Amino acid sequence: MSVWSVQQAERRFSALLERARAEGPQIITQHDREVAVVVDIAEYRRLKPGHLDFKEFLCSGPDLSELDIRRSRERARLVEPDAEAGMDEKAIDVS
Repeated sequence: MSVWSVQQAERRFSALLERARAEGPQIITQHDREVAVVVDIAEYRRLKPGHLDFKEFLCSGPDLSELDIRRSRERARLVEPDAEAGMDEKAIDVS
């Protein structure tokens, strides 16, 4: 990881970007204090929390293999429309 002063970074910005792509994060200093880091866009996206690509999103879900999901084999029950509940028997064809 290289260290660049603000002045160096301004003068050699293209070189700074190329080094970030090729060698990894580049530290920028101002008055001998680290103030920023330049990273390649792919690295930034990888590090940014909460933003997964679609495949990563699907793979990061909970493990569902332990769930016991069974469908009931019972026949569904017939529910008669209830006029008091706002259901009009004439509007529903149950034939």
